[in-house]
Amino acid sequence: MPSTPRKILIIGGVAAGMKAASRLRRLDPEAKITVIERGVHLSYGACALPYVLSEEIEELDEVRKTANGTVRDETFFSMVKDVEVLTCCEALRIDRKNQQLEVQFLGGNQQQQLPYDALVLATGSSPLIPPFPGRDLAGVRALKDIEDAENIANHVASGAQAVIVGGGLIGLEMAEALKSRGMNVTLLEMQDQVLSGILDSDMAEHIHRELRNKGVNLRLQEPLQAICGKDGHVQQVTTEKASYPADLVIMALGVQPNIELAKEAGLDIGLSGAIAVNEQLQTSDPLIWAAGDCVESHHLLNKQPMHLPLGSTANKHGRIVADAICGRPTSFPGILGTLLVKVFGLNVGRTGLSAAQAQASGFDPVSILAPSPDRVHSMPEARPILTRLTIDRSSRKLLGAQIVGSGEVAKRIDVVATALSFGADIDQLAQVDLGYAPPFSAAMDPLHQAANALRNKLDGLAKSLSPLQLKKRLNTGEELLLLDVRSPEEYAEVRIPGTTLLPLGQLRAKVSELPKDKLIVPLCKISLRGYEAIRILKAAGFEKVAYLEGGVLGWPYELERN
Repeated sequence: MPSTPRKILIIGGVAAGMKAASRLRRLDPEAKITVIERGVHLSYGACALPYVLSEEIEELDEVRKTANGTVRDETFFSMVKDVEVLTCCEALRIDRKNQQLEVQFLGGNQQQQLPYDALVLATGSSPLIPPFPGRDLAGVRALKDIEDAENIANHVASGAQAVIVGGGLIGLEMAEALKSRGMNVTLLEMQDQVLSGILDSDMAEHIHRELRNKGVNLRLQEPLQAICGKDGHVQQVTTEKASYPADLVIMALGVQPNIELAKEAGLDIGLSGAIAVNEQLQTSDPLIWAAGDCVESHHLLNKQPMHLPLGSTANKHGRIVADAICGRPTSFPGILGTLLVKVFGLNVGRTGLSAAQAQASGFDPVSILAPSPDRVHSMPEARPILTRLTIDRSSRKLLGAQIVGSGEVAKRIDVVATALSFGADIDQLAQVDLGYAPPFSAAMDPLHQAANALRNKLDGLAKSLSPLQLKKRLNTGEELLLLDVRSPEEYAEVRIPGTTLLPLGQLRAKVSELPKDKLIVPLCKISLRGYEAIRILKAAGFEKVAYLEGGVLGWPYELERN
């Protein structure tokens, strides 16, 4: 006698849910797979929505199409995947004892009990919107789904006023999108930098400069207090410092995991506030799995629980859940917090831990900031990038990277993420066999250069100061000598305030004129000549020397020009 096909229910029909459904069908052609989705749209790429609003992606429907142009709707999943999808259907409660899910079809009172042999929670996350006065006014919206994008698009108009609340990934992407549509954009961020917790403050300063150069009214350390309107439509927002006119307000304060169903069913919730799962993404109930934005992850390096919702993670989760349900030995090891974002002309990426995060996790971090062109400098397409690597002092193991610049960032972040995944150290990164051709990279890739600079620092060949470290010393009034060893022409064009010009070619002849009782900080455009100056000064008996990491190119603060 043939066995009864398994009944598999999936709550959530976007990234993790539909990935799990598709993989389950491939592994189990007999199972009855049903997806419950509260909304109308299925399996769409929410991360592409800012680029729809900027009109880089021409049609909104593109975010829910396959590569060959087929819309992923109920008919597609029924005919191609043999998966039943119930849209406009809300999961109300889980009866774990009887293995049933109670659902209700929206727009009516019809309720139904659906039995399951395996249940997948892919309930996602919801925008975090504190109870500000005026948050329900027309023109106030978060960007989470297709309906949000449609609503926002109706309020986009050239010359109109847009206020974005929050300087995270979505906030920055929307600043560019709305500015590209001719809107006047104000960005409010309650912290003293954008991408707080993602980038070091001196790396974020480059983004601040880019935003302001592109006409964004960036307001740091200025939290939102209230949203005001007239006749039901937003008109302005207020902070403790000022009021700003607003025809459109984008709430970009982050998200929170949708855990209500899991919590009411008595499933374990993790320390991060998301659903706790094991390596197979199984919850505390062996018949229930969870995937995507509602799930707690663990950092690969410090093993700490965290909630970081990403489309890339959700898709991996969906596959692993399907494997687990079908008895395949697949597991999810954790995440590195690898992120990429484009901010006007800057490409930004990070992976792993920052120095501050590493120290808080019990490591002894050492970092370096190394600028370089993203390909052979004589190529007309060459663009600069700033690479910050962080390692553990004793083990020399890589801990993380942050890269900012107008050049190619993504592939370098991906190389570091790969190296972190396999436990590489700084010496291995310095020797990894990366591709070389002038249109793509120099013979010594920016990662090689950063790794070697960090090895020099770690091995005691050169002391250095990051831009933030030097800025703090200058702010305290410490007496030191900033020695610019570039050419007079370079110095006349742009320079850090307070520097003294002494070209590298003249340094040996004039070294006796320099003071030995104060810290000397040599610098140049990218600090390669600054490092050379360190070696000359050390050979002449100078002990109080440290070059400026990143040089003028990496200095994110005030500059003098002409």
